[in-house]
Amino acid sequence: MNIFTLILSYLIGSISFALLVGKMFFKKDIRNYGSGNLGATNAYRVLGIKTGVVVAIADILKGTLACFLPLILNSTVNPILCGLLAILGHIFSVFASFKGGKAVATATGVFLYLTPIGVCIGFIVFVLTLLFSKYVSLSSMVASIALFIYSLIFEDKVIIALSLLISVSIIILHRQNLKRILNGTENKIF
Repeated sequence: MNIFTLILSYLIGSISFALLVGKMFFKKDIRNYGSGNLGATNAYRVLGIKTGVVVAIADILKGTLACFLPLILNSTVNPILCGLLAILGHIFSVFASFKGGKAVATATGVFLYLTPIGVCIGFIVFVLTLLFSKYVSLSSMVASIALFIYSLIFEDKVIIALSLLISVSIIILHRQNLKRILNGTENKIF
């Protein structure tokens, strides 16, 4: 049951809602549009705000669902490991030639399970940064740093380590966006 739980966590993370919604309802493969990324921001830019919101919520929920799998399947696997596999599945989707998104929403879903208050703080920081800068990428990076700082103060060592790992990963995955922000060529959300 433990192996099945781990595999299922990765497979859940691998479901690309941006790709599915784009193909099913818009007859578009969003990998061929915008940034080519299989995440909520590109879905928003290519398919509209409603679709972007639906994709973001679905990506968040798959991170949370993966963390609940041990409980659902009566498995002894650590929910954090399931969450990590879902995040890896989103970044390296088996259903999309091992390409995917940057996993901000999926990681949010994992942390929603682990530290809901931390996610609320991160969300507030995300919204404030977005309103000020109009850059989703910058807002995602700053929110991940805020979640790490919150974890450092209020959470245990495992969640601190995980939030640091995810924050560093999000910054690395957004390094091209950061270059474009510094060059003044990054697309603003509105």
